[in-house]
Amino acid sequence: MFSRFKKPDQAAPQPAAPAVAQAAPQAAAQAVSMRRPAAAGAQPAQVTAADKERKRRERMGEIKVELHKRLLDNLNLSALEHATEQDLKQEISAISIEALEELSVVLNKDERATLNQELYDEVMGLGPLEPLLKDETVNDILVNGPQQIFVERAGKLQLTDITFKDERHLLRIIDKIVSAVGRRVDESNPYCDARLADGSRFNCMVPPVAVDGSLVSIRKFKKDKLGIDDLVRFGAFTEEMAAYLQAAVATRLNVIVSGGTGSGKTTTLNALSSFIDNDERILTIEDTAELQLQQVHVGRMESRPANVEGKGAVTQRDCLRNALRMRPDRIIVGETRGEEVIDMLQAMNTGHDGSMTTIHANSARDGISRLENMVAMAGIEMPLKAVRSQIASAVNLIVQASRLQDGSRRMTSVTEITGMEGEVISMQEIFRYERLGLTPEGKIIGRFTATGVRSAYADRFKQWGYDLPASIYEPVAAE
Repeated sequence: MFSRFKKPDQAAPQPAAPAVAQAAPQAAAQAVSMRRPAAAGAQPAQVTAADKERKRRERMGEIKVELHKRLLDNLNLSALEHATEQDLKQEISAISIEALEELSVVLNKDERATLNQELYDEVMGLGPLEPLLKDETVNDILVNGPQQIFVERAGKLQLTDITFKDERHLLRIIDKIVSAVGRRVDESNPYCDARLADGSRFNCMVPPVAVDGSLVSIRKFKKDKLGIDDLVRFGAFTEEMAAYLQAAVATRLNVIVSGGTGSGKTTTLNALSSFIDNDERILTIEDTAELQLQQVHVGRMESRPANVEGKGAVTQRDCLRNALRMRPDRIIVGETRGEEVIDMLQAMNTGHDGSMTTIHANSARDGISRLENMVAMAGIEMPLKAVRSQIASAVNLIVQASRLQDGSRRMTSVTEITGMEGEVISMQEIFRYERLGLTPEGKIIGRFTATGVRSAYADRFKQWGYDLPASIYEPVAAE
């Protein structure tokens, strides 16, 4: 039996004592011994449905641990690389049937099917995280230790009933993820950024830095890229704003998408990149590759951390410097957060018009301040006026993305940078999102409107063949 995947020359495993069956009486005995004496005349507590479900999950968890051990003892892991999913599932099913008989455990058809799928996920996937990764409604997976897993659906966090067995189980899954991309996590290097096989962004932090158990954050990779039409349909912005942004990107304005964490900056950047012509050479630089550009001529680069010896690190700044020698028409940096801002601004100022990046900021004015601070962090000794002059000449447009309190994501502001007035960078807002109130269900009521200010680049748009009607700059009449 199990001839295709069984380890060679292995003695048959001795039947294990029915640990699962024995665990319940022992647990019950301990519970009785530690229980306070019942008051005279008191009725025994009724077992609630939640208690039954919890006990059932614990029992299934113990069974799964025992069967997983048997799988590791019986399966030839090196042969699994060439096995089909169907063959492996059949083998797991056969091993689990035999083990359940030895343990004297009886499961119904649905429980057995669920158990076999979970065992397959443990062997070939990411264990308890696998069903969440397959769930299309889940955007983020957040693990706070082995017993607490949250997900984000429709902008709202929800606690799931999925758990890991213990911290060792969680650490094993983390190690499986990071080792697949040639990285490591341990006490000397307790955090890591990585990318899953489907492109999802993964971040983890393990003890002793993570006090109550390992912390894991997974930003899922959308297989279906959202385009401008999709974002307009979802209410992220209007058709008039889309027409303006198309003209801005096509006429090679330098664009910065700013916003807070989870506000949709990368999604917005992906959507804006769809306006770039196919005959342009684009180079993308990211810490973790997330951009999904559809153009023909795209070169993708990803930074790399140092190895065990502390050598071999490749930063975004290294990638950006090298990109300038690779004849790009446009450079897109996934996120500017440090000293690479100097090279990004220089690229925007030296013939790479139409470049784009994202930054963390709560407004367009805050975004300019963030750029100034990042230049200072790079250790460049420059007068503030010179820094601001560099920013004003490099950046043309700031698109502000925000996640509102009801979980919806909106493009709340589109602001042009028009130059310098003395020592201050002058800006003008073209479109904004106005909040009008809340529904009884907590949904935000609002509207997009132009500010009435004509674009400073209107003549540039017209010269490039994008003659936008004056009506898109007219404010929406108050109702």
